[in-house]
Amino acid sequence: MADYGHELEFGSFLTPSTRDPRGVVDLAVLSEEVGLDLVTFQDHPYNPGLLDTWTLLSWVAAHTRRIRVGSNVTGVPLRNPAVLARTATSLDLLSGGRLGLGLGAGAFWEAISAMGVPALTPGQRVTALGEAIDIIRGIWDTDERGPLRVAGGFHSVDGAKRGPAPAHDIPIWLGAYKPRLLRMVGAKADGWLPSLSYLGSPTVSESNALIDEEAERVGRDPREIRRLLNISGAFGPSSGQLQGPPEQWVEELLPFVLEDGFSTFVLGSDDPRVLSVFGREVAPALREAVAAERASSGTAVSGRIRPAAALALRHDGIDHDAVPDSLAERAVEPGDRAYENVRSTYLWRGAPGLVLRPSTADQVADAVRYARTQSVPLSVRSGGHGISSRSTNDGGIVIGLGALDQVTLLDRERRLVRVGAGARWGEVAAKLAPHGLAISSGDSGGVGAGGLATTGGIGFLARSYGLTIDHVKAVEVVLADGRRVTADADHEPDLFWALRGAGANMGVVTSFDIEATELDDVVLAVFAHDASDLAGFLGAWGALVEASPRELTPFLTVVRQRGQVIGQTYALWAGDDTEAAVAALEPFLGIAPVLQQQAQLVPYSGVVAPGRTVHRGEGGHRMRSALVDHLDEGVTRTVAGMFEDGGTGYFQIRSVGGAVNDTPADATAYAHRSQNFALSAMLRGSAGGHADDAWNALGATGLYLSFETHEHATALTRAYPPATLGRLLRIKHAYDPDNVFHANFPVLPA
Repeated sequence: MADYGHELEFGSFLTPSTRDPRGVVDLAVLSEEVGLDLVTFQDHPYNPGLLDTWTLLSWVAAHTRRIRVGSNVTGVPLRNPAVLARTATSLDLLSGGRLGLGLGAGAFWEAISAMGVPALTPGQRVTALGEAIDIIRGIWDTDERGPLRVAGGFHSVDGAKRGPAPAHDIPIWLGAYKPRLLRMVGAKADGWLPSLSYLGSPTVSESNALIDEEAERVGRDPREIRRLLNISGAFGPSSGQLQGPPEQWVEELLPFVLEDGFSTFVLGSDDPRVLSVFGREVAPALREAVAAERASSGTAVSGRIRPAAALALRHDGIDHDAVPDSLAERAVEPGDRAYENVRSTYLWRGAPGLVLRPSTADQVADAVRYARTQSVPLSVRSGGHGISSRSTNDGGIVIGLGALDQVTLLDRERRLVRVGAGARWGEVAAKLAPHGLAISSGDSGGVGAGGLATTGGIGFLARSYGLTIDHVKAVEVVLADGRRVTADADHEPDLFWALRGAGANMGVVTSFDIEATELDDVVLAVFAHDASDLAGFLGAWGALVEASPRELTPFLTVVRQRGQVIGQTYALWAGDDTEAAVAALEPFLGIAPVLQQQAQLVPYSGVVAPGRTVHRGEGGHRMRSALVDHLDEGVTRTVAGMFEDGGTGYFQIRSVGGAVNDTPADATAYAHRSQNFALSAMLRGSAGGHADDAWNALGATGLYLSFETHEHATALTRAYPPATLGRLLRIKHAYDPDNVFHANFPVLPA
C-alpha cells in the first residue's frame, strides 16, 4: 500500500463528559490555539454521562473561529437521517463550512434498543447505514430538481424537500472495520475513520485494498477517500507505541502515512499538555518528515481528487493541474457539491469554470499569479451582493474573498478599524457596535466590503459621514504581478488615490484600514407614500432632502404595485437626538398621501444587520445609474415618463451631498463632489432602446459604477471626469500594464 498524497491534518478526540462541560469546550478552544485542524466528539445519546454531541458541536463552533468540528462517529440508528442532514447543514452554515460528519452503523445495541430502536442484525445495520447516506446526500443535493424519494427497508423518505445546501462539501467519514462496511467506504464515503486500537483483521493493507477496489468498481478514484485514524498515547520516557517523546511519535506515525495512506491523525486525549505537544511539536515535525520523504520519492501531493463526472465538466482554457497547492483544497469546479453556492451573485447567475477561495493575502497573491496565466475571464468577488454583474462570469475564474472577513479594532482612540475585503458590512457594524463606533457602509448588511470600499460607498450615513472611501487610511492590495503592497498617503500615494474609487481596476484589495465615527443609536424612519403624481412627489422629496440637516440621510425606492406607484423612504438620523430627528422627518409626511409611517431608535448595527445569504442569481436585471445635482423638473419628468411608458417599474434615489461633498474632487478617484443624489433604475427589456434614450437624457453629471450593469460608450467618461480618467490611465499603466484587472468597466493602460 502506498501514500495517497493528501496534505496532513491533525485533530483531537475529546470526551464530552457532563461532569465538566465548560472544560470540554476549553479543550476544544485549546485545540485551535495549538494549531490542530479538527476537534471531534463521540456520539452516544444513550449515555447520560455524555453531553449531546450535536449541541456540543454547535457550542464549540460558536467559541472557535478556524478549527473544524466533527462527530466521531454519529450512530445512525438514533439519528433520523433526513433530520441529521438538516442539522448538519445548519451547523455548517453557521460555522462557515467547518463541519465533518462521521457516521457509524451503531454499536452497543443493548443501549440503543433501550432507547426504543428495534435491534438489527449486523447485515441490516450496514444496509440501514447505506440508506441513511443516500438520504443525507439527497437532502444536500439542491442541484437535483424535484423532491427526494428513497424507498429503503430501514430509512425512507417520500417527497422530502431538498436543501438547504451546506456551506461546503461536508465530508462523510465512516467508522468501518468489516469487509461490507469497508466496501461502502469505497462506494459512498469521503473518508475512512477507524481507531488504531480496533484495527486487526482485516489488516490496514487489506482494508485499504477493499476500499480501493470498490471505489474503482463504481468509477471513483481511490484518492478521493481520505484515510483518518484515531490514535492515543502519552509523552514521556519510551515505553511502547506512541508512549514516548515527540520524536518517537513522528518516527512511528511516518509509516502510517507513507505505507498505509493515513493523512489525518486524531488524538484521543483530555490532557491539555498532551494536546499542546501533539499540535505544536508532533504535527509540524511529522509534516516536515513526510514532505521530505515525498520529495525524495517523487510522490506528488494529490490535492483534491474529483470524480470522473466532475472532470468531464471542466472548461477548456483552464489548467486545473496547475492550481497552486495553497488553493487546490478549497477550489470549486462545476460538478462539485459546493458549486451551486459559489457560481452566482445576488442578481447574476454565472457559470465560472473555477472558483478560487483564498483565505489569506498570500493565497490571494497565488490566485492572481495563477489566474493571469490562464486564457479565460477573471472576476474578483468580495460579497457578491453588487448588481453590476462583474463578480462572476461564464467559463472563467472567480477569486472569491469571502474568507478574508476579519474585522479588527486597531486603535480605539484613533477609531481605526481593519476590515477584510471579504467581510460583510453587517458583520462590521456588529463588531463595532460594542465600541460605540460605525462606518457608513451601504444600505444592506449583506454587501461585501471589498466592492463597496473600492468604488465609493454610498450608505445611510453618507450625508453625515461621507463616502466609505473618504475615511480609508490604508489599503493592502495584491497587484497584477502578485506583489503585496500597502498603499497610503505616504506609500504608493498614486495607487492609494486610485484604489479609492477605481480599485477594481488596480488590484485585489485584501484589507482596508478605515477611520470609524462615534455612533451608538440612530433614528430609522420608514415612510410609504402614494406617489401617483410622481414628478411632483420627487421634486418635493428632493427639495426636503437638500434642506435637511446633514445628520439625515434619506433613501427612496419607487415601485409600481398593482397599478399604483408607491414611494418608500428609508431615512436615517445619525444620532439619538429624537427631537431633532422628528423635526427633520415630519416635513416628509406632508409631500403626498401617507400609506405607512414608523420611526424607531435602534443601534446602527440593527439597520444593517449581518447576513451571509447564498446568492443564486435572481434574474440579471439591467440597471442604469446617474448622479445629479438636483431633482429638478427635467429629472423628475423624465423619471415619471419612464414609469408611464413602462421603461421602468423600479427606481431608487440615494442621498449624497453633505459630508460627501466636503472632500475635494481631486482627493480620490471618485470625483463627484457636487451632486446631491445618486439615481438608479431597473430598465425593462421590453421597453427597447427608448428606456436607455430616456435615461441618457436625464442630464446626469456623473454615474456610480456599482449600479451600472452594462458597458456603454459613456460609462467611463461619466464615471470619471477627464482629469480623473487621465490620471487613472497613467496609474493603470504603472501598476497593471497588461490589463489583468479589466472586468469592472476597464480603464485601459495609457
